[in-house]
Amino acid sequence: MFDSLSDKLQETFRKLRGQARLSEANISEAMREIRLALLEADVNLKVAKDFIDTVKADCVGQEVIKSITPGQQVVKIVNDQLVKLMGEGEVPLNLPSTPTVIMMVGLHGSGKTTTSAKLALSLKKQKKKVMLVAGDVYRPAAIDQLEVLGREIDIPVYSERGNPNVAQIAANAVEEAKFEHIEVVIVDTAGRLQIDQDMVQELVRVSQASRAEEILLVADAALGQEAVSVADHFHKALGLTGLVLTKLDGDARGGAALSIRKVTGCPVKFIGTGEKVQDLEIFYPDRMASRILGMGDVVSLVEKAAEEIDIQEAEKLKKKLKKNQFDFNDFLAQIKQISKLGGAESILKMLPGGRDMSKAVGSIDSKHFNRIEAIILSMTPHERENPDSIDFSRRKRIAKGSGNSLEQVSGLVKQFNQMRKMMKKTGLLSRMFGGGGGGGGAGMGGFGDMATAPGGSMAGLGLGPAGLSKEDKDKKRHLAKLKKKQKKKNRRK
Repeated sequence: MFDSLSDKLQETFRKLRGQARLSEANISEAMREIRLALLEADVNLKVAKDFIDTVKADCVGQEVIKSITPGQQVVKIVNDQLVKLMGEGEVPLNLPSTPTVIMMVGLHGSGKTTTSAKLALSLKKQKKKVMLVAGDVYRPAAIDQLEVLGREIDIPVYSERGNPNVAQIAANAVEEAKFEHIEVVIVDTAGRLQIDQDMVQELVRVSQASRAEEILLVADAALGQEAVSVADHFHKALGLTGLVLTKLDGDARGGAALSIRKVTGCPVKFIGTGEKVQDLEIFYPDRMASRILGMGDVVSLVEKAAEEIDIQEAEKLKKKLKKNQFDFNDFLAQIKQISKLGGAESILKMLPGGRDMSKAVGSIDSKHFNRIEAIILSMTPHERENPDSIDFSRRKRIAKGSGNSLEQVSGLVKQFNQMRKMMKKTGLLSRMFGGGGGGGGAGMGGFGDMATAPGGSMAGLGLGPAGLSKEDKDKKRHLAKLKKKQKKKNRRK
């Protein structure tokens, strides 16, 4: 979501790092560019102005101008102010009683029902006993949607079909939760317009009837400044305790995430990063600031890995790697692990400097992984276990069975074998998938190596170039020509 803002900020910082020393003149120029970047990202005008004024005041201090690395000092100041802008730290849910009621409110289409299920799953992983309540009695199939999601994550859903009184439904659900010893009740409410006073008053009645401790506004990040206006209106009517920003995986410009805390005073507690029920993250202002400034978010990546990666499978793989027994079955398993972590491009972007690496590698979407998976699944068990046995006739059969060309199959097999040889020599594969994770993070210790190793990177997966820029490729070709000419001259002599 912050790609455009991140690119512009990093370009500004690169110019500052190139300065021998900082002065008020070049700091003012940098601040002007940062201000434009913020406004283009749809950050609130007053918020952007206050942010720039604060950063500039810190930057023109003598200790910064005289610093050995003034450019880095400016980056640190911007980072610190971004963290302050979005909130000093994460704000956890307030769960004081049993049951604690959480109301989910918002506009039509903001993703409340799906977010309710995501939050329920997140609390379930924390060993909380959760119940969902179908409080949207207006939208066709809203109750059905919540029940389907409830079955998917194995969480009970309370509903009263035919009862139009949402406040009564919520009160009855709380009584049911007490009887069932439920710890958290999540009430999914109907979407509405902030100008619809009757519907907003219904929310007030639901809040009073259920004695909700948490009232979370689910806001679509793509709304930009409108999301800030919506939050302000709902906060005045209901007294919001927090916000959930959804669709941060889209092409929204990010202004809402940067403005909403400052304007409303309400903390962002969660962010939705995808359509799956697992795609809900706690909002950490410091980590988000690091992502925006291109410094990655390794902590979140390791936490996600600890949650998704099977430690026992990682240990088994580590043993196989030591015996040089890595085959296509293991390769397929690792591709699935990468997909669980959001895909290779998502992983790269969470590493320091990963956005630049991602650009060098090129766009990597799920279709590449789907193609590789189709090729591997079209192999026989014997072929997967013995990659060296895949001759020309077998490749033709695999290509036909997987719906890919013979060249694509041959390319994957060739690159897989090259990768195995390289990893055997360097020991890198062990570090990539089996090394250094520890504490549930097995398999994470070498993701940085995987991204930067010569010939490793995405080329090892058969997904494209090995991360060389066009300029580097031209240099490489030029050197090859020179070497060829030199060999000819030597032969003539």
